[in-house]
Amino acid sequence: MKNKKCEVLSKVVLLLSIILLFMSSPTHEDEIALPSEVDDEHKSFQTYIVHVKKPESIIPMQLDEVESWYQSFLPVTKPSLNMQPRMVYPYQHVITGFAASPKFLGLQQGMGFWNESNLGKGVIIGVLDTGITPHHPSFSDQGMPPPPAKWKGKCEFKGMACNNKLIGARTFKKLNRGKVVSHSNPPLDEQGHGTHVSSTAAGNFVEGANVLGNAKGTAAGTAPLAHLAMYKVCSKEGCAVSALLAAFDTAIEDGVDILSISLSVGGGPVQYFFNDVIAIGAFRAIQRGIFVSCSAGNIGPLNHTVANTAPWVLTVGSSTTDRSIRVTARLGNGEEFDGESLFQPTNFNSASLPLVYAGDIASTPFCNLGTLNDVNVTGKVVLCEGGGGQAGIVRGEQVKKAGGSAMILMNDELDSFSILADEHVLPATHVSYADGLKIRAYINSTSKPVASVLFKGTVIKKSAAPMVSSSSSRGPSLASPGILKPDIIGPRINILAAWPTVTRESNGSLNSNIFHALRHLNVLCSSKWHCSFAQELPSRLVTFCH
Repeated sequence: MKNKKCEVLSKVVLLLSIILLFMSSPTHEDEIALPSEVDDEHKSFQTYIVHVKKPESIIPMQLDEVESWYQSFLPVTKPSLNMQPRMVYPYQHVITGFAASPKFLGLQQGMGFWNESNLGKGVIIGVLDTGITPHHPSFSDQGMPPPPAKWKGKCEFKGMACNNKLIGARTFKKLNRGKVVSHSNPPLDEQGHGTHVSSTAAGNFVEGANVLGNAKGTAAGTAPLAHLAMYKVCSKEGCAVSALLAAFDTAIEDGVDILSISLSVGGGPVQYFFNDVIAIGAFRAIQRGIFVSCSAGNIGPLNHTVANTAPWVLTVGSSTTDRSIRVTARLGNGEEFDGESLFQPTNFNSASLPLVYAGDIASTPFCNLGTLNDVNVTGKVVLCEGGGGQAGIVRGEQVKKAGGSAMILMNDELDSFSILADEHVLPATHVSYADGLKIRAYINSTSKPVASVLFKGTVIKKSAAPMVSSSSSRGPSLASPGILKPDIIGPRINILAAWPTVTRESNGSLNSNIFHALRHLNVLCSSKWHCSFAQELPSRLVTFCH
């Protein structure tokens, strides 16, 4: 009876751990797309995924033998026009088939199962993304055991970049203007997203983590003793679907236990499963006992925008947390409105300053690039509206150039209550749409509106959470409306995790801070209290079973 209880409890723990582990998704403005692999000029070089029926009594073959067999289906086996190989990728696991020029598309489906494993130690997590920053302290192998004997993956970094934490890192080619090319400096992360996703999933413990002095604590991924394998399938130019499917194939061969997919091909026209490369690859992964977690997308709050809706993947929406990097706007009538900003200067004067609405002094209320060029707001607090397609930091730069002392950025109606903590270049606060309307009404109610901006730092457990973020894609699924998606929600807003680029100090200067608060949907342990739930579950399981 005790063993049965352990087995049931372990399944519950694993499910909860996965729910906490893979919530990664790019922001709307940083959406990582899966574009067409060729432009109009090179349509003749379009890549097709060719499905071949596997012989029922075939002797197991090595990949080179499989590739030779696939080549026999092609009329030309040498590089064709412009030196473009006819064979792009031979697939062995996700499908029986290959990516090549003959026009054909197919899919063989089957059942899959989930491999039970204890969260963390001994688990191999594969991440398909933009690469990784191998020497980041989140990927230190201090306290890490060697990888399991089943691991067959490779490390394409030169030198000693891989270790017992980062046990594999590979890059996959993509088509660029009809030619097969390689990413520069193969698995290295040139965008930051892959590093961020990997550290939130399985980053090792890093003490003293913070961003500009905010959210101080010990950073760690949800599975800090799990092994990581990065499969770089995206570059600044985008992600090739043939490379993505090849990464699935390699990850299956390498022996990963879990796959985290922070990419999506949904959110637009209906993406049926037989045309969805993520659904196809995940289906084969599930058959091999590999659990697959995918993001729901970031095109909310509109209906029918959810991506990755195949029933065999865990589809994760995004939510808020109970932590804020708080900045309060206090109006002349005594009303206060809480917002957020990573920029928390310690020497800013909290006295009341004249308050103006951008819509009253400029051609638009958005404070977009160039709209405040002929406006003088020296010494004033400027209320800017959201919308208009530019980041909050850009709006703040415009206010600062016009002489403004501070900015209040209000959400647009669509984003509603989901506010972001940005690295602003001047004192600023980002407030909800409802609060912004109240501030605007106050400006219209008096001849001399004033406001002060109060910086309060990191505040915990003072806000209702979790709530579904406005950007989280919504169902129902157009491809399969009978299946409720997303399956769950997880923390996404203002998440602290590893980042390979620089951030601004509180005085406006740049610092190569190793952590960056990003608006990607990732589970984060940014401090000890946020890590406690994920870490305590497996420890209780061990105590119960032993």
